[in-house]
Amino acid sequence: METLELLKKVRKIEIKSKGLTNHIFAGSYHSTFKGKGISFSEVKEYQYGDDIRNIDWNVTARFNHPYVKVYEEERELTVMLLVDISGSSLFASRNQFRKEIITEISAILAYSAVQNNDKIGLILFTDKIEKYIPPKKGKKHVLYIIRELLNTQSESRGTDISNALKYFFNVAKKRCITFLISDFIDDKPYNKSYKIVAKKHDLISIHLYDTLEIDFPEAGLVYLSDLENHDKLLLDTTNKRLMNIFKNLFSKYHKKINDLCTKTGNSLISISIDEDYIKALISFFKKRTSVQ
Repeated sequence: METLELLKKVRKIEIKSKGLTNHIFAGSYHSTFKGKGISFSEVKEYQYGDDIRNIDWNVTARFNHPYVKVYEEERELTVMLLVDISGSSLFASRNQFRKEIITEISAILAYSAVQNNDKIGLILFTDKIEKYIPPKKGKKHVLYIIRELLNTQSESRGTDISNALKYFFNVAKKRCITFLISDFIDDKPYNKSYKIVAKKHDLISIHLYDTLEIDFPEAGLVYLSDLENHDKLLLDTTNKRLMNIFKNLFSKYHKKINDLCTKTGNSLISISIDEDYIKALISFFKKRTSVQ
């Protein structure tokens, strides 16, 4: 992508995502994701109702009067984006490529994180790790992430979710809020890696799909091309038996991630690329906040 064109796209996404973050997601993000740890802040004189388990016996003995330790929540979090940029991310049946929507969603999550003074990092993957950007704070860092999302040309076109999860688990030393963004079309098993990551991290799966994968219109003979392995298929859309096989193939991938999220108790956000993803994100934040 030419530098000028890239800068224009980055600026466009920056304006859109910052606007949405400021007006919609800032409060929701803060309410949804809270620091899990606590750190010592100060001591104060004991008052009726204070937890006696927090009495600082050394200070109490020194002043001959009960004092308690005061703790505060550690607010700083680390957010990681694991983004599938395999060949299928270049698919578009409407006005936008899946990759462009992925970038917009990632930008909204990234700006929400930095507004909350959290770190944000990125892993771009196919069937290999294409790029790793360690977590940092700041708006400049978010702009860097957006540029890489838009401009990174993957060396491979396949998908290996398990490999991405294993890599993330090895580089992430502390607990992270982790968004795994993919269409989850992967023939290789990833259940084991998913469960391991989900035990340590807050793992949220964002499943991007196209309605054509579920309900392909009747359009006679149609040539389909696999964007990951370049296989081509002539599909007779009037053949109901054949179309049911076609639909069931994609349903298998969709069901796999749905079942896995249910079993592990992790959140799943399903977003059709031809619908408004804002509603899906708002619904997720509201749901997560209400159950806390």
